[in-house]
Amino acid sequence: MAANSPFVIAGAGLAGAKAAEALREEGFDGPVVLVGDEQERPYERPPLSKDYLQGSSPREDVFVHPGGWYEEHGVDLRLGVPVTGIDPGGRSVRLADGSAFAYEKLLLATGSSPRRLPVAGENLDGVHYLRSLADSDTLKETFAAASRIVVIGGGWIGLETTAAAREAGVEVTLLEAGELPLVGVLGREAAQVFAGLHTAHGVDLRCGTHVTEITGARGRVDGVLLDGGERIDADAVVIGVGITPNTRLASDAGLEVGNGVRVDSALRTSDPGIWAAGDVANAFHPLLGRHIRVEHWANALNQPAAAARSMLGGDVSYDRLPYFFTDQYDLGMEYTGHVERGGYDRVVFRGSTDDREFVAFWLSERRVLAGMNVNVWDVTGPVRTLITSGLPVDEGRLGDVGVPLTEVFAGG
Repeated sequence: MAANSPFVIAGAGLAGAKAAEALREEGFDGPVVLVGDEQERPYERPPLSKDYLQGSSPREDVFVHPGGWYEEHGVDLRLGVPVTGIDPGGRSVRLADGSAFAYEKLLLATGSSPRRLPVAGENLDGVHYLRSLADSDTLKETFAAASRIVVIGGGWIGLETTAAAREAGVEVTLLEAGELPLVGVLGREAAQVFAGLHTAHGVDLRCGTHVTEITGARGRVDGVLLDGGERIDADAVVIGVGITPNTRLASDAGLEVGNGVRVDSALRTSDPGIWAAGDVANAFHPLLGRHIRVEHWANALNQPAAAARSMLGGDVSYDRLPYFFTDQYDLGMEYTGHVERGGYDRVVFRGSTDDREFVAFWLSERRVLAGMNVNVWDVTGPVRTLITSGLPVDEGRLGDVGVPLTEVFAGG
């Protein structure tokens, strides 16, 4: 298949790079243009808060493809010149350098950006967000020089950077506005495991706290002021209070937007010539029966291949269950499935939460919605089967480590 105008991919992160790869693997031999705002070629983000930040993996390992891959596969990789405008009617894009060209089909893989913390002092030197490879490099240098830091936000980024800082010997105060870290994602039952993990590793965890100001002297951060009046000294501050999908391009182009760029199960937007994938895509999930936006690595890894097949005219329905993982200290975790906040009626634990070696299952009307294995391996497949089957389970058997997961269905 060939086209007069190129297939354009706006966003040169993991999702964009995997889409370009999939187009070539599917046999598309027309021009492909991959456009990004960073100067680095496409890389993966999980190492930035995990092994790369901890110094246990080399820089080269973060990149999606070797340096020569794009030229070898005929992909026109343009870095540092993001797409700044789309004309859907004329099927053309405009870049930051002022150039413009037509596209045959367009994929939005624009990702997301860190949510800013709207308090005084947020722009002081020594206040960090983590999203890019350069951010991770800066944090690595910070952890080597600092003796005490404050991390604001108890989500995945906050917890992983906290673990990396503690592994580097830095004292950490972790501030979380909610009742527990990750309580909005995991619920109270499982969130307590991560709270206990960090306190056991010497983290000063403060929940139910709100930052009113980041203080500084001579333009550099020196502490954090809490709503109760307490001030915590800090050599540096890391802010991880969530991310926001980069939807401005889509919105300005008149595409349907709502918690990301809304797409159908084939990843098509409201415009027939434009698709979206990765962090920015709020996609209809045929198994779950609703739109969901998934901000995790596995989605950016797998969803673009479906988008590429859809762009090439294939019959596509992206129904892969959300999956994410984390590594903190001696805890490794995988999570499969999707649960809306408050959308479950029971959590069943299989194993020991005290030993942090268990599988947790979120249930609604005795049906498994999601499963999280902590320091237990090779169960992702059976967990996925429990979810996709939609069948009721026997909660007693589900929680019994002596019963195979294939034999936990009610009446089984």
